Amino acid sequence: MTRADLLALTPEALAALANRGLVKRAAKELDAGLTPALTLADDGTVLGEFPDGARVTLTIHSGLEASSCSCSAPGVCRHTIGVVLAYQRQFESAPEVTPWSPGDLDDDLLTEHFGARTMAAARRLHRSGYPARVRRPTAADPVASVELPSCTVRFLVPGEIGLAHTDANAAKRDELIALAVWAFRAADERALGDDAQLDVGGVADAHSQTTDMDLVAELVHDLVLDGAMHASSVLDAALARAANDLRARALHWPAAAVDDLLDQLAAYRSRSARYRPEHFADLLTELHARRLAVTNGGASLRSRVLGTDEAAETALRRVRLTSLGCRIGGTTDERTAEVFLASGDSGTILVLRKRWELTEDEELTGADLAGRRVAGSTLSALATANLVSESASRSPGRVVRIASNRVAKTTITPLGTAWEHLPDTVLVRELAALNAELADLPPRLIRPRVAAELLRVVQVCEVRSISYSPGDQRVDAVIADAHGTTARVSARHRSACPAALDALVEALSSDPRFISAVLRRSGGGLVLDPLAVMTDDGVIVPDLATRPATPLRSAEQRRPDPLTDALDTALTACAEVAHRGLRHAPPGLRTRIEHAATGLRRVGLHIAAGQLTDLSASLGRDDPAAFLTAHLRLTTTAERR
Repeated sequence: MTRADLLALTPEALAALANRGLVKRAAKELDAGLTPALTLADDGTVLGEFPDGARVTLTIHSGLEASSCSCSAPGVCRHTIGVVLAYQRQFESAPEVTPWSPGDLDDDLLTEHFGARTMAAARRLHRSGYPARVRRPTAADPVASVELPSCTVRFLVPGEIGLAHTDANAAKRDELIALAVWAFRAADERALGDDAQLDVGGVADAHSQTTDMDLVAELVHDLVLDGAMHASSVLDAALARAANDLRARALHWPAAAVDDLLDQLAAYRSRSARYRPEHFADLLTELHARRLAVTNGGASLRSRVLGTDEAAETALRRVRLTSLGCRIGGTTDERTAEVFLASGDSGTILVLRKRWELTEDEELTGADLAGRRVAGSTLSALATANLVSESASRSPGRVVRIASNRVAKTTITPLGTAWEHLPDTVLVRELAALNAELADLPPRLIRPRVAAELLRVVQVCEVRSISYSPGDQRVDAVIADAHGTTARVSARHRSACPAALDALVEALSSDPRFISAVLRRSGGGLVLDPLAVMTDDGVIVPDLATRPATPLRSAEQRRPDPLTDALDTALTACAEVAHRGLRHAPPGLRTRIEHAATGLRRVGLHIAAGQLTDLSASLGRDDPAAFLTAHLRLTTTAERR
């Protein structure tokens, strides 16, 4: 018989199952004449014996990790890869692959392969519900894949469950592959397209989840009435208990929002710069919006809006990540660094975070932090590197942690041209398609709380203009793709990164090839907040720039957009309500809200203006619904303008 599974393994699939270096070494050894003697048994087992005495056994339907080799190397070794390549070289071409879906794999086969205990654990997760992004095989990418909250599963060979690959470690691997099969099966039943997002399972616990959100809603109402200024420590304790209860039920997104609320309250009481009234108001409205969505949207939305029954942290197997740059932030009390890392296999973007406390009168800039050690390397090297780690773990929110481990190594190498080979989910070549994708997203307040959700690498074909606005301390540039579609690159000065704008202008003036950036829509177009710029000379990370700042050429000041101005004024007024509380609003706040409502009417936002008028009338009364309704409409309108 012919082993079609071995013939279907591409070099990329073999690299995912082992690593690219082993594949190259095995190919070179075959080219040098170190070819194994192959024997094909009647049951499909392939036996390979090398001139150095190593013996490899590849059983059918078991995957490469279940293969055996007499050499002492752990895991999938070069001899195993060599047998696969030698077997493939016996045939002129791989057999044609017919269209298929992993959903066709039945549960009896899964149980036979994974065992009854693993399947029982997977069914518990299925009953809780989970979101999934299903990508069917296409001509551009012949591998079927499913993006789950904690990992990505790729089915490298049609019909071969043993050759499914995931970046989760062995303890969770089999459960997650079963969840991925069920996600494909659900997509097949609904006749969804080649790239579809859906919610799977999740109908058993609907009532108790809604009850949990009802309890949180009562606390949110109390905060709206009293504001951050008058919230008591008793309310803090109730919020902490609510967050723990939500986490215990694996409702990750509202639990994270409650944690952030507690952090904002603590920051206000300590007079920390971390406290921002606008963010505090957003968190109150987010919890309201999530409860509203699951109450009115039905069971199908629960896993996406509330989170899934995933562990707080999932250990990963050997992962290969490509750095997309770094963002420096913080307050007068601390500095933070976020390094953004893309998985070349799955296209998932993860965030590695590091925090430093500042002593009194200490000021750390991005240039000062560039030499600090993070994950065994300097921050500047990590922000422009390829990383391979055997000690990584990730949260459902896509925050990655890399542990120090003498056994499980982490290797960091220069970035090179890795951005050119990123998957289409990360690398953007057509701005119009990306703009349409962002326009179709649900409102931010009810999307999964994942880090770097809208971070992409954008290919740049032309920089049409660069300007500097000294009043706003902002650099703006217009870039274009190969089709002439434009987007705006916009970055503001931040004291933590005093040389960032200068470094950005220099990079944009050097014929950039790619820009990694956090994206948003404004005025119907795309705006990029840049993290790193790749030119022919390498990658520039503006936040870590070390050269002294130089004067930037001023540009003609833009006239403020009336719509943006009206929305900003209204949101600022709402943030003041959340800060002070409805019960404690001063008389002048009513005037500010009515002025903001007049501004909204002037630009045609009459419904929002009417809701602001209702909010004005509710000041001094115990009616939190007016604030939550008005702020929810304003935030979603500002996001989609």
